[in-house]
Amino acid sequence: MKKTLLAMLCGSLLLTSQVAMAKNIVIGAPMVSFADKWQTYLQDSLRDFDAKHDDVEIKLTDANADPEKQLSQVENFIHEKVDALLVVPTDPTIVKKIGRLAKKANIPLIVMNRKPNDEDMKLVTSYVGSDEIEAGRIQADYVVNTLNGKDAEALVLMGVLGQDAATKRTEGVKEIFAQHKNTKLSSEQEGKWERDRGQTIAENVLAANKKINVIVSNNDEMAIGAYLATKKLGLKDEDVLIVGVDATPDALEFLGKGLDATVFQSAQGQGYTGAEIAYKAAKGEKVEHVNWVPFELVVPADKEKYQAKYK
Repeated sequence: MKKTLLAMLCGSLLLTSQVAMAKNIVIGAPMVSFADKWQTYLQDSLRDFDAKHDDVEIKLTDANADPEKQLSQVENFIHEKVDALLVVPTDPTIVKKIGRLAKKANIPLIVMNRKPNDEDMKLVTSYVGSDEIEAGRIQADYVVNTLNGKDAEALVLMGVLGQDAATKRTEGVKEIFAQHKNTKLSSEQEGKWERDRGQTIAENVLAANKKINVIVSNNDEMAIGAYLATKKLGLKDEDVLIVGVDATPDALEFLGKGLDATVFQSAQGQGYTGAEIAYKAAKGEKVEHVNWVPFELVVPADKEKYQAKYK
């Protein structure tokens, strides 16, 4: 009887120990917005990582593009004592506040997609994203190569001013255009990443300047808006070269039908890599400080290949 009780006690202790060891790693993931189409693909990749790892729970929250709301969500996660923070910041300046809170709580901070200001990178355990200036260079190279010596007068549709993606992508376009005498940047307008704003701006600029034959957009949504503007104005597809960034499913539908090219930014690659790094950091493993996910040019011939990435 004593042996039986001892065996039962040992078994109970072993089971308790196994349950403790199997305790989930909890990652707090305050996202910039659940309404931003490209961001939803990144969020899906976080859910995918969660589904494939039994010892991880990734808690996603929606900041609705509100810095104060995101900061409050971070504070709540810290209060819950999560094992890591995985953040797409509403803007670069908020990283300083989040970073200080995470450092004080001794919680690893992984930032995705929107690069912090250089002086705040010291507060970040790891950054995962794509080198934004490369997207602009790829766009501009495509324009130059496609026009093959013909004159280009361009409108650049920019995302939210001050955000790294908008600044660097535009910078990349300017850098390449400056190397070619026949390429001229006539107008830069803030479309805030939105299709409707992109359409309105393109309509106004194209109506005012008939010489514009190129529209380079910081993202696909504004590029689609620009294409819809050309249709409204009665312009033919060959009249205006339109290039976007992201290669979203919506953009791929327009590729070759008004949208001439886009640049693939892997939401899946950034999200899954970010989740993996947060997972490793939560376990105390060493991670790289900066992790680049490459951009890729996408032309109509590549359409099916990239559509398959979303299936």
